[in-house]
Amino acid sequence: MEIFDFEKTRCSFLDSISEALKLGGPPTISELLSVNNTAHLGEADKKAVWDQAFRDRFLSDSSNFSIPLFEKLLQLSLDCAVALVCSPTLPVILLTDAFDILSLEKCEEIFYMVEMKVAIWKQELFFNQCKNTLLRLCNDLLRRLSRSQNTVFCGRILLFLAKFFPFSERSGLNVVSEFNLDNLTTFGAKDESYAADISANSEKHKDAMEVEESLSSDYNLYKKFWSLQDFFRNPNQCYTKIPWKTFCLHTSDVLSAFSTIKLDERRNRSKWDEADVALNIDMNETSMNGGNVQQYFAKYLTSQNLLELQLGDSNFRRYILLQFLIMFQYLDSPVKFKHETHKLNEEQTTWVSEAIDQVYRLLKDTPPDGASFVQSIRHILKREELWSNWKNDGCPEFRPSITSSTTDNDTIKDGTNGEKKTIVVGRPRRLKRSLGDQIREASKRNKCIIGNAEMNRLWNLCPDNMAACRSKDRDFLPTLENYFEEAIEQLDPSVESQYKRVSEANFGWRALRLLARRSLHFFTHGNTPITRLPDYLETHVRKLAKDMQQSANALPNVKPEPVDDAGEVEQMEPEADPVSNNSEIEGVPEETNVKPDEMEEEESTEKKPVLCCTMDQLTRLAKQIGTNWKLLAPKLGFGPDEVEYFESETNEVEIQAKKMFQIWLENEADATPENLLYTLEGLGMLDSAQGIL
Repeated sequence: MEIFDFEKTRCSFLDSISEALKLGGPPTISELLSVNNTAHLGEADKKAVWDQAFRDRFLSDSSNFSIPLFEKLLQLSLDCAVALVCSPTLPVILLTDAFDILSLEKCEEIFYMVEMKVAIWKQELFFNQCKNTLLRLCNDLLRRLSRSQNTVFCGRILLFLAKFFPFSERSGLNVVSEFNLDNLTTFGAKDESYAADISANSEKHKDAMEVEESLSSDYNLYKKFWSLQDFFRNPNQCYTKIPWKTFCLHTSDVLSAFSTIKLDERRNRSKWDEADVALNIDMNETSMNGGNVQQYFAKYLTSQNLLELQLGDSNFRRYILLQFLIMFQYLDSPVKFKHETHKLNEEQTTWVSEAIDQVYRLLKDTPPDGASFVQSIRHILKREELWSNWKNDGCPEFRPSITSSTTDNDTIKDGTNGEKKTIVVGRPRRLKRSLGDQIREASKRNKCIIGNAEMNRLWNLCPDNMAACRSKDRDFLPTLENYFEEAIEQLDPSVESQYKRVSEANFGWRALRLLARRSLHFFTHGNTPITRLPDYLETHVRKLAKDMQQSANALPNVKPEPVDDAGEVEQMEPEADPVSNNSEIEGVPEETNVKPDEMEEEESTEKKPVLCCTMDQLTRLAKQIGTNWKLLAPKLGFGPDEVEYFESETNEVEIQAKKMFQIWLENEADATPENLLYTLEGLGMLDSAQGIL
């Protein structure tokens, strides 16, 4: 196609679009279809020209943008796309061009054009070709918007994406369970002016402050309270030893503070007035709205001056307690993409269960409607657990069950002639449970799911399969007497060697395995070298016959019975040979006559009592080693993260070293002065322990 033909066709198409938009009422594409049929171009070239003509028409009106005119242009492009006149992506491209050049206020006004046509975007003609463009359009808008100032518009965009994409769309599911680690909550250092104001006010209002003394929050509680947000941001750090202890300590203190500080409407109103000034609340607007104004904060206010007021606020308390419940559920729930080491032990699981019960009690006591709020939260977290299990199963597509209001044999009235007909309606098909759910439920009952009914029955005959394998019923090994009975009878010289059982290869192989399991003669040394297997077996058969004869002579009135492994070891004696007859083996002296009591006394005198280090010794040692405690930490089993934790607790080197020694003394069973001196000697720090250990 030549350039002249393209320009001529584009101008012709552009004129037809302008004429269609000038008509009153909804635009029609009859004129556009007639112009399209007269163009002597290929179908692909026609679509390209139409796309360019529509975009040129939009750009010509962009300087004086009109929402009704743009809506008519968008509808005209949709009709053309359905009629296969232009590309299916053209309507979305027009929307993208409009959102790129318009202000955020205008974008919010015309976004209804995207929302109202969600059913059209989900049609097969548009979905596959437009989904990426629509997703890019929405993401670009979200990047331009502020989550705190344009909250409603952001919510409309997210709701549209939720309606547009199918429920199992993996791009919006966070399948690998990632956390938003950039969501940092910062809080300040200790506010000395705030402490001075509190002390000054307490002198002026002693009577009013008597009730509030138990409710005042110090800096330690303030620091512990807001440091919990870092654990909520990244719960995986709770699977390490030191951060877990910190989390438990801070959680216990915060929950205790919630239990102590009861919500009461009769609290001192002067404090709430100060909070109103700090938060710049417009009291006039509040009174105009009847006093029922719901505050929204996109981020927590972490000022130390506000902590006491926040702890007494029911909504704020619910925010924090709900964060605890969400985190506790994650810590103890199976997530497919969790690391293998990210599991709680039995003690940690018990602590989490007790903490959950305490949180629910606090929520129940929090007005208004604490009991109903707890019931709703339990339901939401149960749905969250089902959601997590669904993601663990690979996000399979949902197949809704077919429900019918009719029974198997229903009588339905025919609308044509009024006659009644009996039809058979099949029962709704039950959804088959996933294999993952079946295995999880069976594992809770100590059962195995193999996949076949008969295999399932066999594997579940015994709760412990290894114990079933060790059962006496599974011991099919014969006794020596039964297996070699015929071979012993064939020791008679009249029986030719070729007809003896020991000459059979199959018998010989089984005899060697049985002798290795149940005969001591198999492990004794002899002077005669082994030439042939039948001769070797015949030698052992003679030894067995001799042992059996000795047993029969020792117990003449008792019929010999088969002997198991342990009994045979006690009764059978190995045949004497030159090695075993020696009273003293070279290099091994004869056993001296020492009484057992004397041996125990010698051993007890040699044993020394094991003494562990004392905390007083470790405190003095911490003062001596100073900053060198970081060199000692890896030798005592502390990792880099634990060293970093010690440093974050305090800036004093002596206290950091003391904290390290305290944890080492509590957790190590061999925290003895000898081991510590040995470690210090390897580091060249032995002089620091002189006079201490």
